[in-house]
This record gives sequence, structure tokens and C-alpha cells, in this order.
Amino acid sequence: MVNIQVPTIKLNNGAGMPQVGLGLWKVDKGTCADVVYNAIKEGYRLFDGACDYGNETEAGQGVARAIKEGLVTRSELFIISKLWNSFHDAERVEPIVRKQLGDWGIDYFDLYYIHFPVSLQYVDPSVRYPPGWYMDGARKEVVRGKATLQGTWGAMEALVGAGLAKSIGISNYNGALVLDLLAYARIVPQVLQIEHHPYLTQAPLLELCRREGIAVTGYSSFGPQSFLDLGMKFAEDFQALFSHPVVVAVAEKHGRTPAQVLLRWNTQRGVAVIPKSSSLERLRQNLDVCSFDLSEQELKDISALDCGFRFNNPLNYGIPVYNFV
Repeated sequence: MVNIQVPTIKLNNGAGMPQVGLGLWKVDKGTCADVVYNAIKEGYRLFDGACDYGNETEAGQGVARAIKEGLVTRSELFIISKLWNSFHDAERVEPIVRKQLGDWGIDYFDLYYIHFPVSLQYVDPSVRYPPGWYMDGARKEVVRGKATLQGTWGAMEALVGAGLAKSIGISNYNGALVLDLLAYARIVPQVLQIEHHPYLTQAPLLELCRREGIAVTGYSSFGPQSFLDLGMKFAEDFQALFSHPVVVAVAEKHGRTPAQVLLRWNTQRGVAVIPKSSSLERLRQNLDVCSFDLSEQELKDISALDCGFRFNNPLNYGIPVYNFV
């Protein structure tokens, strides 16, 4: 087991969240159990999953194997999942959380998010699971639901009282939605998860969260790379960050990979990261991103690449639901 020290972010409820974890988006079901197990061996303790990723059962198998072999205890792990859009109705929240916990084989989530700030019509898990964006599963029709974000958040708060989630958060919210939530929330969200990379720095949103005591986790830390992997042609219009001259120059100066520099740019700005990889070597590299510091000028140079482009906008890939501005 590799001994890499990962900083902990203290959440507004006193819980500690590792600043670097493993994202499970796009991890194949056939390899997910081994990826999670190997990541635990390498020192990962935070795992970011979701109903929509379709691999929670397999991720739980990897966790169970590691616990059975004595590599880790449940209390040493920080396991995250998310509420999919089809389950926003208040009466649907607890049942789907219990299903997801059963898939993972655990009793509680350390953190549970609202995945997107949009309600879709309910799809029974016995009909299709995960349900995805389209009502019929065939990319024909998106059917909006009737749930309000306030009603959904109330059901999220109830999860804490029921012991099903220790912390709750929001994902893909903009500043206006955060402020609206703060007007009615009994429990202030512990974490906001957002797309965050040098092409989308979201500095005002980070500052809002800092003022309100909400931690921030960034996903798609490598920018267009995650979306090129999915064959999304619009991502080809952007210079790959791994080969961008600004990032490469900083990496060469520090004797690090461009991926490590991009992750350090995040963590040094106080943002938690959840990069995905199935390679043992890259798992090690991605975990070791807090043992060196970028200069203030290097941080500014990388931040100057900001063009405000959001790759994970459903409109970009043909889902006529929501423009995340």
C-alpha cells in the first residue's frame, strides 16, 4: 500500500472529507470492482459514485473485498452518491437512497448530492435502472417532473435525521440557485460539486461558497478530455489541457505530469478533486497532487485560460433540458 498523505477538508458540519478521491463516472461495470479495490490498496479513501453511473453494485463489491481483507474499515472510507433527476419527488428520495445503499452494501453515505437541479418524471427502478435522461430510454423524449428543489432539499435533510447520509450536498448548481437554497435550507449544504477546470474557473461561485462555508468539489478537472472519451465532437474545438503549452511548461518545471499540475491547480485553490483512472500508475500520480506547490504566477497563468465554457451542459449533447449557466 502506498503511503501518500491526502489533506482533509473540514465540512461545515465538522466532518472531514479527503481532498482527493476517485470518481466513478465512466468506470466500466466489468472492471469497477477491481478499480475500487486497487484504489483502496493505493491509498484512496473517497469514492464518488452516482445512481446514473450504473456501477454502484460493482463499486460496493470492491469496497467489500477490501474490508474483508482488512485493508480498510468502513469508517475510514468516504463514500458518495447522488440523487438522480427521476427521484426528486420527496416521497421517492428515501426509497431510492435505501436501494443505492443496498447496491453498495453499506448502511450510510458519507455524502449524498442532488445530482442536477432539474426534476424529471419518475421511472420505477423495476422498469429501467438507472433511468437516464429520457423517459423511454431511447433518446426520444425528456419529460420534466413536478418536484421543486425546495421540496427535494427537505427530503435530503430528512436523510440526515434518518442516519442514511452523514452529509448532504448539491451538484451543478449556479450561484443564483445556491442563494435560493440558502433562503429555505434548514441544513446548509456541506458541499457543492461543479465542473471545474482552467477553461471554466467559476471564481465568483467559489467565492460565494467560501463565504457561505460550503466546500467545493470539482469534476472534469482535465477539461475536454472527459468528453472526447465519450465521442462528443464539440470537445475537439478546444486545445487538450494535457498538451497546452502553459500547462506543459509548468509540469516540466516541477517534474510532474500535466494531469498532476491540473489537479494541483484545483487543490491549491481549495477545491477537492475526483479524477478517474483505471491505471495503477495514474491512480498513484493522481493521488499525489498536494505534495508540491505552484507559484502564484503559475496559478494565474493557468487560470487565465478561462473562457467560461461548460462541457457538461446537457444542451451540448442533445438533451433539451437545461442550460447550466
